Amino acid sequence: MTTFNMLIVDDSYSMRAVIRKIIGLSGFKVDQCYEAQNGIEALDVLSKHWVDVILSDINMPEMNGIDLLKRLKEDNLYKDIPVVFVTTEGSKERIMEAEQAGANGFLKKPFLPEELRHILYHLVGLTDEGEYGTEGTENDTGDF
Repeated sequence: MTTFNMLIVDDSYSMRAVIRKIIGLSGFKVDQCYEAQNGIEALDVLSKHWVDVILSDINMPEMNGIDLLKRLKEDNLYKDIPVVFVTTEGSKERIMEAEQAGANGFLKKPFLPEELRHILYHLVGLTDEGEYGTEGTENDTGDF
């Protein structure tokens, strides 16, 4: 079974705990789950650990989620890490700004485990059953 490393970025400790719990309930398999309180801490975590997906709030002190996303997109090492915003932000302008910066998805708080699982599976290339697509693998005549 494939597992993934994840980074949760939110200035609220209790919200990070809730998100971790929902990830567990969703059935998405996580190996390491790192946490950061803002974008600056997130960049520090990324300098030490590889992650496959980032779940981030938008509104945080010191460095908000959109500024974090912009910094990631400028870095060849981090630019392809999917970033999903998990936020109470409802402003269309702010959501458009995040989309233009390269956000891969949005979850409005509160959200259901199934919603999170669907987005995460899609981002990492898994089917709704949690398997990699079987296109070309059954009858593959390659040497590998």
